[in-house]
Amino acid sequence: MIKQTEFEKIEKSAKVRGTATKVVVYTLLTIWAIVVLFPFYWMLLTSVKDYGAYNAEYIPKFFTLSPTVQNYTDAFTAVPLAKYFYNTVIYTVVTTALMLVVTIPAAFAFARLNFKGKNLVFTLFLSLMMIPNELVIITNFVTITNLDLRNTFSGLILPSVMSVFYIYLLKENFAQIPDQLYYAAKVDGTSDLKYLFKVMLPICKPTIITITILKVIECWNSYVWPRLITDDAAYYLVSNGIQEIRENGFGRENIPAMMAAVVVISVPLIVLFLLFRNKIMEGVARGGTKG
Repeated sequence: MIKQTEFEKIEKSAKVRGTATKVVVYTLLTIWAIVVLFPFYWMLLTSVKDYGAYNAEYIPKFFTLSPTVQNYTDAFTAVPLAKYFYNTVIYTVVTTALMLVVTIPAAFAFARLNFKGKNLVFTLFLSLMMIPNELVIITNFVTITNLDLRNTFSGLILPSVMSVFYIYLLKENFAQIPDQLYYAAKVDGTSDLKYLFKVMLPICKPTIITITILKVIECWNSYVWPRLITDDAAYYLVSNGIQEIRENGFGRENIPAMMAAVVVISVPLIVLFLLFRNKIMEGVARGGTKG
């Protein structure tokens, strides 16, 4: 009876410690979530505040009783935001598509094909990741300028097509597929290209989706290269467009409209992540697991 009582005390104590741990963990996670999400809330809140009411606030208010969509109208009429948006969509879609065309065959070659010097070539290929991005930008700028591709979509897109990291990530994922499948397919007379599209890509679909979404986010948020290679507003992306809005005085004067423009630009990426968040997590997990 004594032993049973002691066991119950130990079990009760363990439950109390477990409950206390959960309370602490969830409290810290809640605080962290508030810290992370607050800037997005403030951005959205400011975007629906009336211009006059916003300027009349000596102490910022954390809510508004009279939301308005006039700021969104101003964001599209005062500056060519729709044009910037269109340019960004073209740049993102074409760059991502070309990246997949380059990355998938390259990863397949390194993961499955046997050719002389493959390991050396792959090692040298990975060493490119050690080169500072600033040096690459300078080289690309000189090349694009010499080719007279400044202020063109070709000049924007071509330097962003290849990614060593995405090739490495996909190569590691391809390498997890058993060699027996490849040898069996070759015995059946399947070509390498058919094996890639019929076997490897369906198996590695989460990783393909992951690198696609990561590339879309990278292109959508691209700032330094578009800012460097374009000085014609007809080729501005949304990141450059927002900077232009801020610099031309409109953004500094009308903060609610500026926030409305930022909301419009941010929504596509947020929706994309929410739709494919499970695939992203699955793809990253598969890419980082060997065997």
